[in-house]
Amino acid sequence: MRFDIISVLPGLLESPFAHSILQRAQKKGIAEIVVHNLRDYASNKQKSVDDYPYGGGSGMVMSIEPFAKCIEALKAERDYDEVIFMSPDGVTLNQTIANELSSKGNVIILCGHYKGIDQRIRDLFVTRELSIGDYVLSGGELPAAVLVDAIVRLIPGVLNDETSALSDSFQGELLDAPIYTRPADWKGHKVPEVLLSGHEAKINEWRHEQALIRTRSRRPDLLED
Repeated sequence: MRFDIISVLPGLLESPFAHSILQRAQKKGIAEIVVHNLRDYASNKQKSVDDYPYGGGSGMVMSIEPFAKCIEALKAERDYDEVIFMSPDGVTLNQTIANELSSKGNVIILCGHYKGIDQRIRDLFVTRELSIGDYVLSGGELPAAVLVDAIVRLIPGVLNDETSALSDSFQGELLDAPIYTRPADWKGHKVPEVLLSGHEAKINEWRHEQALIRTRSRRPDLLED
């Protein structure tokens, strides 16, 4: 799967993609992540990619032309399944969306900055708008990194234990059950006996019950449906 990320501050994305699971996925050739500097597509000498908003108001607006040039150049090289804009007013990213996107081939991700981007970019090029929460960040780079991480770990072959991703929180619309490791008894705080029993059916039943309890307590909204 290939991700082309368009950013005015590509340096912000160097570290998230250079470590851990995302780094391994790229080394294995399972995921390809390419970050493009939006300023490379600016037509003015100053390489500026923003301008004052029509109608007045505070802040600067990212211009349509640099984005259009970059997107069109990328589309001339390959087909893309999605052009995603990371925006606080987009649909909130969840596990179902991540699962769906993990089956795609090529994806472009747009990172906004300043006051926002020219609406025509959204109207003409964007196929999906996603948010990572009801708050505003300085730009779309961190949300883009979150999105890529959520997707890549689901692609077969990325995780050493592929069943791990399938048992994560939210995969069954439930939060994950409590997990433990050795020692079984730490200063009187003991691991639940059922987890030491070796009885797979009882362990699975316990985990499901605990997942329900945790979800009902912390995220009852997930159980509404």
